[in-house]
Amino acid sequence: MNSLIHPTAIVDPKAELGSNVEIGPYAVIGPGVSIGSGTKIWHHATVWGRTILGQDNQIYPYCSIGMQTQDLKFKGGNPGTRIGDRNTFREYVSINAATNDGDWTEIGNDNNLLAYSHVGHCCKIGNHLIASNSVAFAGHIVVEDHVGIGGVTAIHQFCRLGQHCFIGGCAKVEQDVPPFMLGDGNPAKVRMFNKVGLERSGFAADRMAIVKFLFKAFYREGLNRQQAIEAVRSSEFSDTPDAKAYVAFAEASERGLMGGSK
Repeated sequence: MNSLIHPTAIVDPKAELGSNVEIGPYAVIGPGVSIGSGTKIWHHATVWGRTILGQDNQIYPYCSIGMQTQDLKFKGGNPGTRIGDRNTFREYVSINAATNDGDWTEIGNDNNLLAYSHVGHCCKIGNHLIASNSVAFAGHIVVEDHVGIGGVTAIHQFCRLGQHCFIGGCAKVEQDVPPFMLGDGNPAKVRMFNKVGLERSGFAADRMAIVKFLFKAFYREGLNRQQAIEAVRSSEFSDTPDAKAYVAFAEASERGLMGGSK
């Protein structure tokens, strides 16, 4: 089936459209855009710049996808935005291109960004993110898989969010959020491990025991980061994938790990 384009939509002839693409009234598609099959662009949405959209995405009304970075260091060139498959971007979501020529803002698969959320330049977002309304990702943020974020949360530039972490609503995130942890507050602190989210993701009792140990080592024993890492490495869980992933995340942290609450 050919693409279905509303007569009021503006689609540049240089744009590349896959099969079964639907473009609604008054939507605008720029010349550097590639849209994969089955993707729907709702009315009044804009997809611009060097933007690659995969298959079966939903771009809701008034979204702005791939527009020029807001970074004042932008010096021209052709940076872009690369988005995978089966993502949902609700009303007024904005996603900016990268800053430097040839670089990309990247979003993976099966993500759900609710209304008014913003993804800044050079972010790298993985898969299965759920970001509630008005979540703001500043530039250069890295988000691993299966992350959840409550509404009206702001995340500082260069922060990293580890796999299966959760951040409560109205939080101010200034440091890296470790995998499996739950952060909340202004500024956000680690309050607990993400028990409900992990259970919903199918973590069995053996994996939950590992996560409990990681939380205790890093947030309840009074250890500094290196001491906590050594405690994990000398534990019975040292060779498990979850413990290894946590230690690797902690060692790579440049902004520092989010602190814990008393």
